[in-house]
Amino acid sequence: TLPLLSPDLVLKRPGEAGKLTCTVTGFSVNSYWMGWIRQKPGQGLEWLVFYYDLRRFTASKDSSNLYLQMNNLKAEDTAVYYCARYTVKGFLGDLMQKLFLE
Repeated sequence: TLPLLSPDLVLKRPGEAGKLTCTVTGFSVNSYWMGWIRQKPGQGLEWLVFYYDLRRFTASKDSSNLYLQMNNLKAEDTAVYYCARYTVKGFLGDLMQKLFLE
């Protein structure tokens, strides 16, 4: 089932805050490694969870929703935002352990 990302369109001024919600059905957000990706106009995909300043962008979750709180927005934050589910089920700690031990 495709996730539902809301709101569809966010219009903000520089310095303001915004929040995106990704609602999923058919699985629990807590059972998968979830993250946020964005694509700025004319550019490639960018993993926010790895490469972004976490003081401005904060991800949180509950069993069926993934949230992205964005503070002190800048003009360069203009982009299409996606929530993403990793294809490997489990916890980050388990995945890292397998990576290093196998």
